[in-house]
Amino acid sequence: MKKLSRRDQERLLKRLGINLEEVEGIKEVRLIMDEKTIIIRNPTVFRIKNPEQSMYQIVGEEVEEGGEEKESYEPSEEDILLVVQQTGKSIEEARSALKMTNGDLAQAIMMLKSK
Repeated sequence: MKKLSRRDQERLLKRLGINLEEVEGIKEVRLIMDEKTIIIRNPTVFRIKNPEQSMYQIVGEEVEEGGEEKESYEPSEEDILLVVQQTGKSIEEARSALKMTNGDLAQAIMMLKSK
């Protein structure tokens, strides 16, 4: 079978009505299952679109984590107050941001400041 160049591959996909595009700016992909979470950091993600549906192809290094550890994190009052002081947001917003970032103060502050 003849090996197709990238350009020939793109032409063939276009004739079949399939659009292949790289999705830029993705830092992490999480696959959350009942017993574990698979995290793919700095992935290359392609969106494959045809008239009926979209599919995603994810390429990158995989890291496994237990599902319970991330969900059980509870930020300390001291951390919450620091985030409130730095961002001017409410205590609930600060608590939520800290939970989402698993206690990473800098990331929580940056996330709230960007809103």
